[in-house]
Amino acid sequence: MLATTQEVIPNEFYFMVPTKTPTIIVPARLASVRFPRKLLADAGGKPLILRTADRIKEQVPEFDLYFAVDGDELKNLLESSGYNVIVTSPHLSSGTDRIAIANRILNRELLINVQADEPMVMRDQILMLADALSRPDVSISTLASVFQSDEDFRDPNQVKVVMDNNGYALYFSRAPIPFARDTQSGSFLGNSIHAYKHMGLYGYKREFLEEFVTSEEGELERIEKLEQLRALQAGFRIAVRITEFASVGVDVPSDLQKIDFS
Repeated sequence: MLATTQEVIPNEFYFMVPTKTPTIIVPARLASVRFPRKLLADAGGKPLILRTADRIKEQVPEFDLYFAVDGDELKNLLESSGYNVIVTSPHLSSGTDRIAIANRILNRELLINVQADEPMVMRDQILMLADALSRPDVSISTLASVFQSDEDFRDPNQVKVVMDNNGYALYFSRAPIPFARDTQSGSFLGNSIHAYKHMGLYGYKREFLEEFVTSEEGELERIEKLEQLRALQAGFRIAVRITEFASVGVDVPSDLQKIDFS
């Protein structure tokens, strides 16, 4: 039987804020291959990044919130709306690097990474990350949800994660894992409780961030293009919490039409 850390736990459990409340840093850059300048795209009458900012402020007003941006265009937009901004180099290779550099200024012990293109992030998702991060043996926390279709499970743009019995990540992949050998096609159907979709929300401890930002790209990370594999390969423990609410991110222009901003 799976441990309760891999089950969908009632939401009310997560409405407890830990004693040490993490700081939220949202990494933001304008460069995007699939959707250039998407953070400035219209999202129901507001730039997408402001939709995300307002959502975070609404959902977890007790958390300190900062944006780590790649230039003045985002800086000016966010500051004019009252948000705290730290400008970082546009040449940083990942959002994790951007948060680590920003935290050298802030020097906070616990950090939450909310993606700038996640305008529907929810309070209990952030509190799940914070709760998992409070464990002494955890360096990183993240979220996952159960896949709803075989098509999504096979999509390489939807990252899969498998865990041990205590809710720690064993591996992340773009490939459909676990592969159900005894089904004709290797489908996850019939075994869906083990097929989890990784969500790009993270919690970090400061010590991990400092080591990560000075480390070289890992071999598994290079192959799969997943930065969390650098952490796993280096031996860091990643706690995964399962949420019943799937992530709603914006990857391509058509995704904006799927979100009700009213």
